[in-house]
Amino acid sequence: MQVKLTPRLEKIASLVKKDSKVADIGTDHGYIPLFLLQNNISSFAIASDVNKKPLESAENNIKIYGYNEKIQTRLGGGLTTLKAGEVDTIIIAGMGGLLIADILEASPEILNTAKTFILQPMQAQEELRKYVVQKGFSIKKDLLVKEDHRIYEVMVIEKGIQTVVDEIYYLIGFHIKDNPIPLVEEFIQRKLMTYDKIIQDVKGQKTESATEKYQMAVSRLSKLKEVLLWLKK
Repeated sequence: MQVKLTPRLEKIASLVKKDSKVADIGTDHGYIPLFLLQNNISSFAIASDVNKKPLESAENNIKIYGYNEKIQTRLGGGLTTLKAGEVDTIIIAGMGGLLIADILEASPEILNTAKTFILQPMQAQEELRKYVVQKGFSIKKDLLVKEDHRIYEVMVIEKGIQTVVDEIYYLIGFHIKDNPIPLVEEFIQRKLMTYDKIIQDVKGQKTESATEKYQMAVSRLSKLKEVLLWLKK
């Protein structure tokens, strides 16, 4: 019986290098570790979750699939369940970008010893990119995946220097052209709609906050339209 992943989880799993030792933080049902073991991508994985009930679900699935000896389950928050050096790849997916940044910040020893992080923030993607760049990481991949009606952003980071030629890349990703152009165009169009709505919401307001929001949204709209033109070159 093969583990079936959703498009979002499948994209995340596809980014794990062969023979990696992996920790899946916030594992929920343990599907990613199971998929990695079943497909001989990993030989060892840790399924970690802060909540007992999801972890029990993961433990049950691991028993059903017969991977008790190769997948360890651990109850605890963030990276506190890990020891330095026991895994080389850490997956943190399905959480807010600010929470992911907090999780990384809280465990400097793990942050500095793991080789690769695969991050999939549900929101605050821009803030997370800024955080990892400031912490001395390079964003190696910035990929989009559509599941149902939502477009998710998945990033792979490793220690290194990230060149930032324009602040807009924090918003759209540093490797936007590595994605299918129709998907990128839809992704950008959605952001255009977001900033257009901000402009409409604050138009006519005279407060300092409203003026700042208006100027920010106008600037973002202009940059995003430049990105759309650049994509077609």
